[in-house]
Amino acid sequence: MIRRPSIRKEREPTIALINIVFLMLIFFMVVGTLSSPINPDVTLVKTQDLEGAELGNALVIMEDGRLMHLGQPTDVIGFLAATQSATGTARIMPDQNTPALRMITIARQLRTAGAKRVVILSEKAQQ
Repeated sequence: MIRRPSIRKEREPTIALINIVFLMLIFFMVVGTLSSPINPDVTLVKTQDLEGAELGNALVIMEDGRLMHLGQPTDVIGFLAATQSATGTARIMPDQNTPALRMITIARQLRTAGAKRVVILSEKAQQ
């Protein structure tokens, strides 16, 4: 009886898969460092079904009404001077417990001081 030669299956190249996973890891590490971190004392307002906006340079309104920009206390004029935007858009990031009246007052002050548009940043609630 003649023995048939065994057919060897070629192994899948795992190096290519490892390279792809490594590149994805690098990509997500870079993307995660592009935006500045949120102040840990701020709890964002939760919204659903809204278009998102990039954080960028946002004016943070703390729960007690203080204004912060990049971790430093500021006011509306100082914030606009520091974030002179070509689009004229001012982004505000209120704490969840910020009174609505305080947020509206700051938005009006921004508009009066020269902001063409005021965007309120919030956290998208999980559905």
